[in-house]
Amino acid sequence: MLKIGLTGGIGSGKSTVAAIFEVLGIPVYYADAAAKKLMQEDVGLIAGIKELFGENSYVNGMLNRTYISGEVFSQPDKLNKLNALVHPVTIADAEKWISTQSASYLIKEAAILFESGSHIQMDYVIGVYSPLELRIERVMQRDKISKEQVISRINQQMDEDEKMRRCDFLVYNDEKKLLIPQVLELHDKLIKVN
Repeated sequence: MLKIGLTGGIGSGKSTVAAIFEVLGIPVYYADAAAKKLMQEDVGLIAGIKELFGENSYVNGMLNRTYISGEVFSQPDKLNKLNALVHPVTIADAEKWISTQSASYLIKEAAILFESGSHIQMDYVIGVYSPLELRIERVMQRDKISKEQVISRINQQMDEDEKMRRCDFLVYNDEKKLLIPQVLELHDKLIKVN
């Protein structure tokens, strides 16, 4: 079974593309959603987060996302330390999930596929490209945050052009090219490769 990575910068539309693959019957592992769930449920990970950020990192047993976001986006070293805690647990969870799948191929959707090293385990990587201004606009609307906050988040991620150069296939989510035909074309290619 082929393992396909799906990545792109914040606001690129990765989740939308992943959802189209799901409609086609392809199983999708959403790494970001899984990481959030694991930060809430994995006892070892919770202990590591509390050690790194203190007791304020959880309130009434729930991850204090606002507090942690404020910490990591103002202190890049803390973001790196958080990623060092979360990535291995999420990668292990993905491997466990992958072992239960039986489709002709599967997709692992992750914003930081290259940064986490997860791309090494993939047979191919699909990049979702979207122009910067459109990404900023989408994230401002989705997360109800300022342009400056979006740019700060974007600056925490790998350079988008570099990320796209590393991908085997690209999907353009620029509101000019239709997404579904691009995904259908990729789906056909991936079925044939397998």
